[in-house]
Amino acid sequence: MHSRREFLQAGAVAMVGVELAGAGRAMAFGRAQTGGQPEPRLAAVKALVFDTFGTVVDWRTSVAREVEGLAKHKGLTVDGAKFADAWRAQYEPNMNRVRSGELPWTKLDRLHRMALDTILPEFNFTGLSEAETDTLNRAWHRLAPWPDAVSGLTRLKKKFTIAPLSNGNLSLITDMAKHSGLPWDCILGAELVRHYKPDREVYQSAADFLDLKLGEVMMVAAHLGDLRAAKAVGLHTAFVTRPLEYGPNGKPDRKADSSIDVTAKDFNDLAGQLGV
Repeated sequence: MHSRREFLQAGAVAMVGVELAGAGRAMAFGRAQTGGQPEPRLAAVKALVFDTFGTVVDWRTSVAREVEGLAKHKGLTVDGAKFADAWRAQYEPNMNRVRSGELPWTKLDRLHRMALDTILPEFNFTGLSEAETDTLNRAWHRLAPWPDAVSGLTRLKKKFTIAPLSNGNLSLITDMAKHSGLPWDCILGAELVRHYKPDREVYQSAADFLDLKLGEVMMVAAHLGDLRAAKAVGLHTAFVTRPLEYGPNGKPDRKADSSIDVTAKDFNDLAGQLGV
């Protein structure tokens, strides 16, 4: 027969075993809920910075809606989606004029207005007052977020500092955040360093302004060119696919390359992969 001491010891061991098993189940449940812990090489990441147009917000649908609404008010018929595409098509060429020195530093609102003045007559979108044209130009301040954006960002904010790192000027990105409820911790971007992405100064500034090392910052974008440039500077990278950015017949980036550390289908998927 066992002594009383042996009986108590056996009972204690059994209780510890039950507690450990329960803790193991709880830990497994936690991993299932959060998507697990991030890879060790990403454990140093403290801040996520985001491309905005196309990655966080659906610029094409938003701009098309405003164009068609104003056109209808003026008694005109304008294809809003084609107008939005034509407007966006001047985005890179106009920024290149700044990068090359052809133009002095010019914030994006002004570049958007230059493009708008060019394409309005091309679409026979005439008869707008100055106030109406200015309001239309500020459609970029009122872009709607992708369905997962606010919930995903709110989740990521629990663990990381989150900020836009956009070519949009500060007033534009601030207005967009207010309009769409984007829960940024702060606003970063091109205007602060008077360089447009993919100039390295923009990516470097994210670490500098947040007092972090480059390897403690992750760039999140739907565009591989943006992520390759960030990677070259030393940031970690997360590729979030946005298959409808350019509409149902568009050709967005869909497949990651060697510059990408994490690939996610949306911001909530990204949060799960990063252990939030």
